Amino acid sequence: MFTGIIETLGELTKLKREGGNLHLTIKSNITPELKIDQSVAHNGVCLTVVNIEDDLYTVTAIDETLQKTNLGELKTGDYINLERAMVLGARLDGHIVQGHVDQTGECINIQEQDGSWVFTFKYDADLNNLTIEKGSITIDGTSLTVVGSEKNSFSVAIIPYTYEHTRFNTYKIGTVVNLEFDVIGKYVSRLLELRK
Repeated sequence: MFTGIIETLGELTKLKREGGNLHLTIKSNITPELKIDQSVAHNGVCLTVVNIEDDLYTVTAIDETLQKTNLGELKTGDYINLERAMVLGARLDGHIVQGHVDQTGECINIQEQDGSWVFTFKYDADLNNLTIEKGSITIDGTSLTVVGSEKNSFSVAIIPYTYEHTRFNTYKIGTVVNLEFDVIGKYVSRLLELRK
């Protein structure tokens, strides 16, 4: 379980394919605090630490994960949003994030607004995910509030701190991002669907 508050960025130093799996080796300032078998969110994807050497650690993404997320599009040298699992009893600064990406989305507009930014993303509405105005959304693991909601698109406002300390400063029109929709909204939607 995560909160969507990004702790740091990690640099992807090595990619290794093994069958349908992709091993990602990451350099990060949190590596010394990690343990083998620990869960860490990578662009919002919960992956297990399988190896640690000095300031590098390795995680493995299976084929299903690669099909549903943007991890398969990463290249050596790319930066990844990182968050360790939340600690029970600690402050929940974002929202409840599972680290289970629902689908990808695509950046379709970026507007600078006097020191902040509004990013708009489109997604496949046929997968029955939805956003609501002032609801929560997770983009590449970052917990955000929806400021504009349409059937297959939504917008979020990004403050300078978030822009500087996450992958948002690398996004361009066409960038593919991981989306995790609000878990409470997903359960409510499913319950209403079952009542029909």
